[in-house]
Amino acid sequence: MHRLHLLRHAKSGRDDGVEDRERKLNKRGRDAARHLAEILPEALDAVDLVLCSPARRTRETAELALARLDPVPRIVFDEELYLAGAAPLMRRLRRIGETVGSVVVVGHNPGLHELALRLADPQSPQYPALAGGKFPTLARASFAVDGDWAALDRRRHRLTDYATPKSPGD
Repeated sequence: MHRLHLLRHAKSGRDDGVEDRERKLNKRGRDAARHLAEILPEALDAVDLVLCSPARRTRETAELALARLDPVPRIVFDEELYLAGAAPLMRRLRRIGETVGSVVVVGHNPGLHELALRLADPQSPQYPALAGGKFPTLARASFAVDGDWAALDRRRHRLTDYATPKSPGD
């Protein structure tokens, strides 16, 4: 069984004159990502690979939020993930090698939320929260993927966790 975690970047600034892909995290986003780093190791267990959009805000989120994972997973900054929708994200995930057990994708909305809804088994207890709301900054949807990465889109997968910065315990 594989594990997949979709993580939206932390809150970023909207500075005039700064190109979208160079927008950096604001203070609130940096603080929230550091807080997330304290709870992610227990929530994610071991992570083999991080696929991250090359945008500055996603790179900063990955650096801060994943800082306490041990061992530190390999991070791949992938141009395909920049502002990607559900279909390109799915195509990228289907190319993951079968020896990779657990993956974190750090990316953008609306693509991550659309992908989460496309993957999630509606019978999962946390599905109503995922389907009934938004996918705010630093939201995370985690899945138990029963099958090969190459066949990821052939079935729905158990949503094992859906957490946002406003989730209980955070």
